Amino acid sequence: MVTIYDLAKRTGFSSTTVSKALNNYTDVSQKTKQKILDAAAEMGYLPNAHAQSLSTKKSWTIGVMFAEDNEVGMKHPFFSALIESFRKHVEREGYDLIFASRNLRNRDTSYLEHFMYRAVDGIVVICSDPNDPQVQDMINNHVPIVVIDMSNQNCSVVYSDNIEGGRLAVNYLHSLGHTRIAHISGDPNIDAGAQRIKGFSKAMNDLNLPIHQEYLVNGGLFSIEEGRAAMESLLSLDEWPTAVFVAGDHMAIGAMEAIKEKGLKIPEDISVIGYDDIEMSAYVTPKLTTVRQDTDIIGARAGQLLIKQIIQKKKLITTEIIPVELIIRESCTSPKKEKKN
Repeated sequence: MVTIYDLAKRTGFSSTTVSKALNNYTDVSQKTKQKILDAAAEMGYLPNAHAQSLSTKKSWTIGVMFAEDNEVGMKHPFFSALIESFRKHVEREGYDLIFASRNLRNRDTSYLEHFMYRAVDGIVVICSDPNDPQVQDMINNHVPIVVIDMSNQNCSVVYSDNIEGGRLAVNYLHSLGHTRIAHISGDPNIDAGAQRIKGFSKAMNDLNLPIHQEYLVNGGLFSIEEGRAAMESLLSLDEWPTAVFVAGDHMAIGAMEAIKEKGLKIPEDISVIGYDDIEMSAYVTPKLTTVRQDTDIIGARAGQLLIKQIIQKKKLITTEIIPVELIIRESCTSPKKEKKN
């Protein structure tokens, strides 16, 4: 069994310094602490006193789990804005963040094991697959947790009203006179993608508008390239839609490029409405009409819920649905006479 004395011998630090580093004392430099933690991980050291120390003393750290299956991760402007809001809130309360991504899968370490080893006080899950067993392991663990952008989880969840967002988009397009409305969705295995599909379908049914299956295109993981490919698929049809509701602004920007490359005009030939209201949406040509998600409120509320659980030392099962807002710009107008390609 590996002891702190073994770690001291490996790292060259005293056993006292090793003990302080493992228990997150502030009088040990971050560089020293990291060297000791890395050595502990390599040697398989997991102190028996870890759980006990958590009950009596905070580490003042919060674990952030996110997936990078789309090779974008926190580079996506929605998620980066979201985590920035969360970070600002928890840092005001004295907490630092520790990140874990899918890179852990290249090692024999689960997300939960990583965070338990780091002795985090709580965990926030963002940009992850709700069906991932590792996500469920963390939700079912005793550590305080809040999940962002997923619904129906057995824990505290915070997410935008994606069903209402889909309804707002369809109702607005219908108010302009559109009846042939397509939807470029996010991956339906991702909660946000599934909810926006549901909102789109519900609004179309409520308005007695036909839902053409060929007008429902899976745009995947919300990238510009996937949005372009999805729009190219729609433009290959014999009969084009007059309007497209796209489940993410990045995908919408890709869709707009595909429309322009076809020699068509936005919105005169095809109207486009996005989702997220990322900063770029106000600077593309034409400026993108979109459904705004309030990242400031989502991040702050997630931080509040997590810190409340940490202070009360118990997990809470709550659902916070954050309202969305339609932002009208230049990419939508009334349809021209329907045309075929």
